[in-house]
Amino acid sequence: MKIWYNKVHEGRRSVMETENDRITIGRDGENSLVLNSPLVSKRQAVVTRSNGKLLLENVGINSCMIGDDEVFGGQSRELTPGETVRIWPYTITFETDQAARISRQEMEAHLRTLMSDLETRVHRKLLERFDLYELESNRLGDADSILLLENHIEDVCRELNLFAQDNDPLLEEIIGLTLRDYVINQLILESDDERFRSNRLTWNEFDVPATLVPERETELENLLMFTRERLKLDEQPDLSARIRRTEAHFGEVFPLIRPHLHRELRKYLILRTLKKELKDTVFGYGPLQDLLRAPTITEIMVVKRDQIYVERDGVVELSGRRFISDKVTESIIERIVAQVGRRIDKSQPLVDARLPDGSRVNAIIPPLAVRGPCVTIRKFPAYRFTIDDLIEMGTVTQAAAMFLRACVVDRRNVLVSGGTGTGKTTLLNILSSFIPHRERIVTIEDTQELQLHQDHVVTLETKPPNVEGAGEYSIRDLVKNALRMRPDRILVGECRSGEALDMLQAMNTGHDGSMTTVHANSSEEVIKRLEVLVLMAVDLPVASIHRQIASALDVIVQISRESQGRRVITQISEVAGYDPDRKELVIHDIFNYRNGESLTPTGYLPTFVNSLIDRQLLQLEFLYGKTGVTAEEQPEQNTETTAR
Repeated sequence: MKIWYNKVHEGRRSVMETENDRITIGRDGENSLVLNSPLVSKRQAVVTRSNGKLLLENVGINSCMIGDDEVFGGQSRELTPGETVRIWPYTITFETDQAARISRQEMEAHLRTLMSDLETRVHRKLLERFDLYELESNRLGDADSILLLENHIEDVCRELNLFAQDNDPLLEEIIGLTLRDYVINQLILESDDERFRSNRLTWNEFDVPATLVPERETELENLLMFTRERLKLDEQPDLSARIRRTEAHFGEVFPLIRPHLHRELRKYLILRTLKKELKDTVFGYGPLQDLLRAPTITEIMVVKRDQIYVERDGVVELSGRRFISDKVTESIIERIVAQVGRRIDKSQPLVDARLPDGSRVNAIIPPLAVRGPCVTIRKFPAYRFTIDDLIEMGTVTQAAAMFLRACVVDRRNVLVSGGTGTGKTTLLNILSSFIPHRERIVTIEDTQELQLHQDHVVTLETKPPNVEGAGEYSIRDLVKNALRMRPDRILVGECRSGEALDMLQAMNTGHDGSMTTVHANSSEEVIKRLEVLVLMAVDLPVASIHRQIASALDVIVQISRESQGRRVITQISEVAGYDPDRKELVIHDIFNYRNGESLTPTGYLPTFVNSLIDRQLLQLEFLYGKTGVTAEEQPEQNTETTAR
């Protein structure tokens, strides 16, 4: 039996052959398979083979994964030959005859490492020839600088004998990934989808070399057309679907394309890619450039220069892309923040900014970031979700959506709560679309993310202090100022501090229908969270804070993210009031998420239901159709929780 294993983010695998039917796995040298990592237990697992079947027993403390199933310590599970076992940070495959195919993510990480090594070699030689950082300062509209850089890249490739026959095996290995990237970039550039036009960043001219060869470009266009036909990309509904299909099935089509990739075309395509990647590094956003343009990616996380993670369809994975050096990483961070008048250096080593397309950027550099510059980019969606999209994705039911719409129109104060990355701001943006167009809205955020459809919207954004530490305007300052701007409704992107008190007071002083978000894990924990936030502003008795909350808030909407990445609304609750006898807030669930399946009405009717019915915003038969509950048949025992 052969055992293939490798670290999760490495493409190269090692193999161990054994005739034993019992294999021990762990960190200790006495194991059959030694995984040298402190994250692996001294003795992590035992795999036994019997009658052609494999049984894995987890004898360590940490869990391991077999496929998508988690096996905890003390548990056992059968596995089939070729099935992937993950004992972090290793991936293991048991094979009786031959190695299983390496996963697409692992192979891509390996190939991008090879491509990055080529870029690094060329980049070093370019630095010996002239100052790339000085060239960067002339980037705006300077076609001569671009042409100069491309010519030098060609010279360096010749100097390094990059395309010598000795390197043919290496180039043959990366040509498939290079061609797939070319296809995806062309799909983005050629897309006629209005939803993604605003998401295209500058420097698109880098995708076409200044030193192009028309004959080779024609050959690439023909290969692109062939790929589109074979993958049936034109049958896909939008750009995201075309990109997903290309990423998932390009490997099936590539064997048909390979015979047409003669040596000169391979050389041209790889050189073309090197030029683009290095131009992105000198003039654009480096390895982040393509990730920022891809509509399938929602978040980009740079852990260190050679580890860039992305969130795709709600799942975080390693992109395989990497920066050339820490200095290049810092240079690109400075380029990003300089566009919005911010600065980052050792005296001010962290910054929040946003890209031209609205994406939110947080960057932190040494000495605060010990392992090197760290960047987190929350991409601004080119397509703004609607409530219909949430219903279609299973985030909310139609009945709950109708109820939330009725609450917004009826000027109920709504608070959206959830964890990081659950979609609070997206949900707040969708709820705000129900606000009538005649009303005046003031939005207040740290970094602008809300994009309202209404015309009468005033958008306010906080301002950090300057170098001298003066000139700061916080969310709390803006909330106070908003009260003087004659708003009908105030929308605060997120309450993180003492502004929670000002927001509650605004809701209590004639600004009904206002909305905000907070970090919390349930409707009940929202109250505890608000207690802490209010106490950050002023020292008040908890009973007084509860009375403020009871008179200000009407509805709490809890949104969560499941392990598969899907976002779901798990609770819609009413703050029913303050009980002076028990000295606690009373919260009733109107909808809750039962059995991990669907958002279901509890049967409780909110205290303001008569207002919704009188204004014909809601039909009880529709809202409670699944349970058959009417106003006359309201259950005696309501679903009730209390926040103590």
